[in-house]
Amino acid sequence: SFTVKFFVKKEKHEEIKDKIKTGMTMKVRGETQYDKFSGEVVIMASDIVKIEKQNQRIDTAAEKRIELHLHTQMSSMDGVTPVEDLVKRAAEWGHKAIAITDHGVVQAYPGASGASSKHKIKIIYGVECYLVDDTKDKDFDYTKAKSYHAIILVKNTTGLKNLYKLISQSHLNYFYKRPRMTKSMIMKHREGLLLGTACEAGELYTAFLNNASEDEINRIASFYDYLEIQPLDNNQFLVAEGKVENKEALIEINKKIVSLGEKINKPVVATCDVHFMDPEDEIFRRILMAGQGYDDADKQAPLYFRTTDEMLEEFSYLGSQKAYEVVITNPNKI
Repeated sequence: SFTVKFFVKKEKHEEIKDKIKTGMTMKVRGETQYDKFSGEVVIMASDIVKIEKQNQRIDTAAEKRIELHLHTQMSSMDGVTPVEDLVKRAAEWGHKAIAITDHGVVQAYPGASGASSKHKIKIIYGVECYLVDDTKDKDFDYTKAKSYHAIILVKNTTGLKNLYKLISQSHLNYFYKRPRMTKSMIMKHREGLLLGTACEAGELYTAFLNNASEDEINRIASFYDYLEIQPLDNNQFLVAEGKVENKEALIEINKKIVSLGEKINKPVVATCDVHFMDPEDEIFRRILMAGQGYDDADKQAPLYFRTTDEMLEEFSYLGSQKAYEVVITNPNKI
């Protein structure tokens, strides 16, 4: 962001002071120069013109999807959009609900609750946790175990209380680089909660990447209430890193997850893994990641909030009926 400055006579200031307001879209022309007063480069404006804001995407589908995997600014140094803005957009699009699943924390809940009342939309409270499997090892050490992403969604007030217990324990008793949750913890406090398999960093997707046996995949999937698939470009980095051969391989993994859901009778849902509102907002996350030293910060995945039709098009390779099921039917059931 840049500070824009211009100097006018006092009588002119009275004439124009109310013409520039928060929320306007402006086009500015001027010269950049170092400003000794502020100690930074500023734009000294010669022209300021009000322009119309670019057309916002709208959701025109007759039956809407629901987003079940979404990050706000409270996903520290990762999500970039205030929860109030995301809830407002979902309501404007006619979505019945929207889930809040920040990484390991629940600080967006107060803002989400306020926005829910204001915009008359249901909030599904949740979290994307860092899961470790302590069910197979008697000498388990949570600091050495591999962690996976998993989604936890709240069904009712009992579930909300249980989620708060899990969040507290993960920070107080199982914190190692990030707040971790063990499977045994979750099983103890599972009443009122739904568990989803999350993204490519989830336990199930990792198993498919590693060509795990059918028995192992079934064992992993049995822990969860629903399975998750995401747009192909979310995982394009796996092709770039040589972990899968091409985009067709990504399609094949998603198809395997869909088939698994049919076989074990668990719903499969399509999510965006939202980290910012619109496609052009990727620049903000790029800046955050560059500041943390990521070499691939300029290769941002399109983790934006998609409309129903955008998601149906994304999963068209499943066939129209199955795409409708994973994009609209199953998320609405949840």
